Amino acid sequence: MISNVTAATKRHDLQQACPTPMKRQIVSRIYGGLGNQLFQFAMGRAMAIRSQSSLLLDKRYFDSAPTVTFRLGHFNIGQAVTSGRLPPERKEGRLRYLLWRSLGLPPHRVRESALSFDAAMLAPRTNVWLDGYWQSERYFADCSETIHNDFRIVTPPSQENANHLAEIAACPAISLHVRRGDYLLPQNQALFAACSKQYYTKAVDLMASKMTEEPVIYVFSDDPDWARDNLAFPFEKRVIGHNGRSADYEDMRLMSACRNHIIANSSFSWWGAWLNPSPDKIVIGPASWFADPSVSNPDILPERWLPLSNQA
Repeated sequence: MISNVTAATKRHDLQQACPTPMKRQIVSRIYGGLGNQLFQFAMGRAMAIRSQSSLLLDKRYFDSAPTVTFRLGHFNIGQAVTSGRLPPERKEGRLRYLLWRSLGLPPHRVRESALSFDAAMLAPRTNVWLDGYWQSERYFADCSETIHNDFRIVTPPSQENANHLAEIAACPAISLHVRRGDYLLPQNQALFAACSKQYYTKAVDLMASKMTEEPVIYVFSDDPDWARDNLAFPFEKRVIGHNGRSADYEDMRLMSACRNHIIANSSFSWWGAWLNPSPDKIVIGPASWFADPSVSNPDILPERWLPLSNQA
């Protein structure tokens, strides 16, 4: 009797770890800030399209993340995402987790092996759990039209942001992003470095040389007071600082409405520029994304964007 109960329990645990029948499914782990979340979704969405699989988002990271929240609900992703059973986590049940890992049960965990683009990830595959940052357009370039549609912001703009959108549409606006915040923390300075004032001066000069009209510079920053006091350009400057973290999607919408873009070494402004659908847009980005010379992602800037040294 005891052996029968034990066998039944094991069968139950196996069924919970790998429900049957197993449908074709891509699970994408979502974590970090909005820019990271967009890359992770785009990677999963493109892989699901190539393998004719459904897409499931693993959002459990946010259950215990005190400073960040799931932000993709403001975007047009509803039709792309399905429900389903996520792979087990160790904290949810040690036995289920060990069975899943030791027996190699689906979905199979695929961790990002390096920051640079991995062409092997373009091969169609299904029943995988994607875990990484996947910060290269090359992972989803073949599905860019779909991704653009998925990333339409569907939450209506506030009246103040609607006013800014109208102003941006009426002038030769460029977005300029300054990220400071966490990049200035001692524990992050060895890896990341906030772009210098000299970088922004050179970028504005380069941008102006490529435009037929004098630009109106819309500055977006997590430190708008610093941007007001420390960035001076020979053109009109308008600092946007009213949205804050809880409405970061509003800043991204305003960024993407600008004609051209100067981005920081930040996935947030990367997406602000990428979501501009104009084929004629000019995007200037930092040539070096990291302060640590031993760390690099040579594939983070699309080839059509202009790299510029972000050193002093």
